[in-house]
Amino acid sequence: MAEPLAIRPARVDDCSAINDIYNHYVLCDTCTYQTEPDSLEEREAWLLGHGGPHPVLVAEQRGQVVGWGALSPFHPRAAYQASVEDSLYVRRDRLRAGLGRALLTALLEQARALGHHTVIALISAEKSGSVALHAELGFERAGYLRQAGYKFETWLDVVFMQLML
Repeated sequence: MAEPLAIRPARVDDCSAINDIYNHYVLCDTCTYQTEPDSLEEREAWLLGHGGPHPVLVAEQRGQVVGWGALSPFHPRAAYQASVEDSLYVRRDRLRAGLGRALLTALLEQARALGHHTVIALISAEKSGSVALHAELGFERAGYLRQAGYKFETWLDVVFMQLML
């Protein structure tokens, strides 16, 4: 039987868990192109910069944050205000348990409720699971950038996926 899952808005006291999840991928994976871990202070400032039209959600099981997702501005110029970028990270010991799907579904519900026009995902091309998840939830491939990132001494391609709401 699957553990009960709660998805809720992130709080400042979640920042340590959010940071632990994210910084693992910063140091060990190409699903983020960030190369230096965030400090707790940086993560708290990041969370405080979200809210309103750009929510951060956490997935919680047994009182522990096991994943998080966010809607962030796609671009700072005013004409892009109805376009958001999604981010989605699941604790490494909880991968492939449906948490990413639950978080992304909740983010899309939030995006619709907030009146966003489109959600854009920038995904490392080698992350076929993330590409597939987005496609299953209605995203379409909107672009492809060759060798746009460089991490772990490897050039990385980026897939742009987009969902019109």
